[in-house]
Amino acid sequence: MKKGILLVNLGSPDSPTPKDVKKYLGEFLMDERVIDIPLVARTALVKGIILKTRPKQSAAAYQKIWWPEGSPLIVISERLQNKIQKQVEVPVALAMRYGSMTIKKGLQELVDKGVEEVLLFPLYPQFAMATTETILVLTEELRKAHFPQLKIESVRAFYNKPDYIEVLSDSIKRHLEGKKYEHLLFSYHGVPERHIRKSDVTKSHCKMDGSCCVTPSKAHEFCYRHQCLEVTRLVAERLQLEEGTYSTSFQSRLGFDPWLLPYTDRTIERLGKQGVKNMAIVTPAFVSDCLETLEEIAMEGQEIFHEVGGKEYTTVPCLNDDKAFVDLLSKWINEWATTDIEVG
Repeated sequence: MKKGILLVNLGSPDSPTPKDVKKYLGEFLMDERVIDIPLVARTALVKGIILKTRPKQSAAAYQKIWWPEGSPLIVISERLQNKIQKQVEVPVALAMRYGSMTIKKGLQELVDKGVEEVLLFPLYPQFAMATTETILVLTEELRKAHFPQLKIESVRAFYNKPDYIEVLSDSIKRHLEGKKYEHLLFSYHGVPERHIRKSDVTKSHCKMDGSCCVTPSKAHEFCYRHQCLEVTRLVAERLQLEEGTYSTSFQSRLGFDPWLLPYTDRTIERLGKQGVKNMAIVTPAFVSDCLETLEEIAMEGQEIFHEVGGKEYTTVPCLNDDKAFVDLLSKWINEWATTDIEVG
């Protein structure tokens, strides 16, 4: 069977205009795995409230970070795809979960090249309902409806694979070399606490009490919080960071339900008020820089830090199309394509 790869990232509006941003946000926020409330309530919230105000605000944020070539997330993902394609023998397509670069188009591109077996590669190191799971579910729906002949398998979360931790750690070390910082903050995308409980395959392990994430369990295979904390622990261990000089936080909450704690913006503020003058921040839930990393973390985070007396605020880029990251993904893909070794 001819094999092929489908890389999948989050997505982006087609342009930083309120009209395109509204269309994109509508698709994104109406996903039942992003806002997991009943359809009637979700429709009222998204279409009746959020889409009446948020598109204009988000468009202004996108305009701050938009590149001449287009959306940074799309441009970086395309660069990653092109560099991987040069190192592997099988076709590599790219799709987005939301927006015009659909998963259906990506699958069709591979089918048109004669591909019969697809390795679905969500570009997320950690598993989460609102990222990996929604990609897997939609892809299976599309397979049944349009590509019943395709065999599709997916890459599991690779957050704790030693070679990934090595690449991530080396990238952080390289970008912070020569920089002054007293504290390194690992900031991950936030999710509601209920998402963690819903993903608990044991239906009993997740207590959100501070201990369950460090207690061995089958639940950890799908526990986003555990996987984030584990990335921080493994990187800190590899970089030999001293206790108290690093911490973990979660960004981008929405609404009034309890989300994963501590919050990034409040953590940045607290660090500044406690006298930290030089800090660095890294965002390991993303492999590609995007609105959250370039605007919320790099711009808004720096503003918060300076307002409370902080001086040097250093942001570490995502892995993007870094050579070591390209080499790693290409290695995994070649192993799968030639020996059927499971990725992740």
